[in-house]
Amino acid sequence: MSQEQRAAPDEADGLKQQAEPLELPARGGESVGGELMEAPEEESVPEAPVLAQCPLCGCGVPHFRDVDGVAYHACDTCDFIFADPLLLDRIDQGLASREYDEQYWAAELASARQRSYGSSLARLAEALLYCTIPVNRFIDIGTGPGYLLDAVARYLPHSAHRFYGVEKFPPLPEYRTGNANYLCTDLADVELSFECGICVEVLEHLTPAMARAVAAAMAKVSVPGSLYLFNTGLTDYVRNEDPGYLDPYFRGHITCWSVTAARNIFEPAGFQVHALAGKTWAFVVEMPGSSRQADVPIADRIWNAVAENIEILSSSETGEVMYILGRESARAYS
Repeated sequence: MSQEQRAAPDEADGLKQQAEPLELPARGGESVGGELMEAPEEESVPEAPVLAQCPLCGCGVPHFRDVDGVAYHACDTCDFIFADPLLLDRIDQGLASREYDEQYWAAELASARQRSYGSSLARLAEALLYCTIPVNRFIDIGTGPGYLLDAVARYLPHSAHRFYGVEKFPPLPEYRTGNANYLCTDLADVELSFECGICVEVLEHLTPAMARAVAAAMAKVSVPGSLYLFNTGLTDYVRNEDPGYLDPYFRGHITCWSVTAARNIFEPAGFQVHALAGKTWAFVVEMPGSSRQADVPIADRIWNAVAENIEILSSSETGEVMYILGRESARAYS
């Protein structure tokens, strides 16, 4: 996955301050055998952790890290990292920490194009191979400028009509695709159903309330067996690989999810949530269906993928390159 690496340096990093001589005041004591017995030193009391209420489970959770002056907290119960609840509340009230304006899109377009012609194609192919029902329509949720639709038109021209993208806050027309299947609206307002889809680098921008709204909208447009792959830096990714992924203002990354946290959001909407072995930046959400293939572990489904979905990934112009990309990408981290 192409994740931007942006360090979150500690302000004290590299600074060595020389301690000044410490002048101790004279302390009283008793004279024993001509020697002054000093009073015992006071025990240091550790500072109490800064607590916030987890917006998923309601537990009190400790402070995790400050990023650009914003406190993040980590819930061990939900395995969920979130920005200051006051900031999340302001965002839910419409006061976004990062406005998705022309300046945002100017910075985002280059990385959006890179993802669309690279890692997002791999995630798309994986999702099609994991899905246990034939896919008539595929949706890219939060597609941004919609460049993935252009990439699909190049690599899968015979199947391009099946692919859609939805974006609630699109860039100006000159900065986005002209594809007829690019939908500038809320997913909840889409009057179509989908068997498969992806959601790439979106969930980390959403408050829990927003994520619940997305889950409800997905349930509305899904059928039994629908499957979606989410690509987002999970808590293990932030803790062990890229702490700079938390970024409240420049990239607007205000939450960090895990499979456990995602279950809290998607299971009430009727979905099952599956981990992807070895991937600290992705998970799968699936609407239960009647296919026997649904009982097969996610990682093993690529070996007996639905024939119609393999056909979508195989083109007379580009051969089986997309099918191979999806299969090998699924295997690469397991």
